Amino acid sequence: MALGAFLAGQGGTVTLAGVFLATWVPNVASAAGTYWLARTLGRDFAATSAGRRLLSPRALAALERAYRRHHWWGIFLSRFLPGYRAVVPPFAGLAGLGAFRALAPVALASGLWYGALVALAHHVGGDWPAIQAALARLGWWLAVVAAAATALLALAAWRLWSHERR
Repeated sequence: MALGAFLAGQGGTVTLAGVFLATWVPNVASAAGTYWLARTLGRDFAATSAGRRLLSPRALAALERAYRRHHWWGIFLSRFLPGYRAVVPPFAGLAGLGAFRALAPVALASGLWYGALVALAHHVGGDWPAIQAALARLGWWLAVVAAAATALLALAAWRLWSHERR
């Protein structure tokens, strides 16, 4: 995604809208797929002994209450949190939340997230010569700092060595 947006910023055949859609659509589709699987098969699995070990009936009831109370903001904010972003849509399906109530915040948050990432990478691609020049200057200054730190460490080692010789 970032490489595609970078290339779009370079003015190639890749378009910014194409990169965004190629990222956003599969993301929302996979969230909808896990939501749908959990919505259609999750209750049957939750009733099995393995399902009850993973999510007790009491925990499932608490999950349902939390989703009904905080569904929009909870799902929306979870899309920005690594780890949570993957489990929230299926748990929304398991909790019985309606498709629109579960997937609209997923689609909106994912659109904002990937839109920002695509825009950032596109900007970097468009300003690549200036960024390369800035990185070259930064590299030069880091080399100066590394040389100074090495000289200071060598001086300190020499002083310690000469002090121990006395």
